[in-house]
Amino acid sequence: MGRLSNDEFFTKLTELFDARKGKDHGSIVLVQKRLSYDQPLPEATSDTIFPDLHPPRPLPVLIRATNSKGKERRKDRIKLSTVVEPDSLPAFFERYADVCKAGMTTLKPRDRSKRKGKAKKKKGAATTTGP
Repeated sequence: MGRLSNDEFFTKLTELFDARKGKDHGSIVLVQKRLSYDQPLPEATSDTIFPDLHPPRPLPVLIRATNSKGKERRKDRIKLSTVVEPDSLPAFFERYADVCKAGMTTLKPRDRSKRKGKAKKKKGAATTTGP
């Protein structure tokens, strides 16, 4: 799937969270990174070792979301992406936060009781073995 407009992205992201609502397991992966493809960057000098930290103009941001299906169910994978221009970032992230908060309230928290139980057993065994 190609890149969506920001409004289409929010609509599809809401649908992705809603599709996940009634299921027992699964995950949704959200990724944000700056889009520096085909952007001219200044050369490195002794003053600026990392010239890409200070680009000549603000860079757009690439936002991705997927339901991260495994290899055997790759055909069921949903991949969404959009590009946000620097001047519309504050408004985008405000709406993005609202959509994510609304969608994440329906997600089931991960059960970490097994891992906590193992950690307590290890900690208890370590303290009892001391002199």
